[in-house]
Amino acid sequence: MYNTQEMASRIKQQVKLHGYNMKNMLSELELGINIISHLAKGQVISSINLAKIADYLDCSVDYLLGRTDNPEINK
Repeated sequence: MYNTQEMASRIKQQVKLHGYNMKNMLSELELGINIISHLAKGQVISSINLAKIADYLDCSVDYLLGRTDNPEINK
């Protein structure tokens, strides 16, 4: 099982690193405004929504899942 709190933290870090606004990002992705707070509280999100977030943040899904500490996408 993946640590959803760590996922939320990594998403927040990447949003800040890129200088994005969380609310704007979620709106552009057509995701609920509370999705990240739900993650932080232990709820899971779909793989499709996680992939949308990773693509937007230009980082790997594996990084958001905590399976690697390298946010770069292998190309």
